Amino acid sequence: MSDVIEEKIKNYRTAPFDARFPNTNQTRNCFQNYLAVHRCLGQALSDKGQDVAPCDWYQRVYKSLCPLSWVAKWDDQIEAGSFPGKI
Repeated sequence: MSDVIEEKIKNYRTAPFDARFPNTNQTRNCFQNYLAVHRCLGQALSDKGQDVAPCDWYQRVYKSLCPLSWVAKWDDQIEAGSFPGKI
């Protein structure tokens, strides 16, 4: 399973089509992938020794979709404890 994910990451160019977000506006897609990477890393780091390759996929997707200013704002909110999403 990990080999399949690593192969997808290796061939990654930009965020692929996601059927959950069929519209042109990709704001929700950006936010969901941002949440997913933090949830994934939190779970992988709490279960020491777990593979973090799936987390890399979410990170690449949100970095290609999300404006840097949003990511910086969300990172600041997480540090301040005022982030609105459930991580």
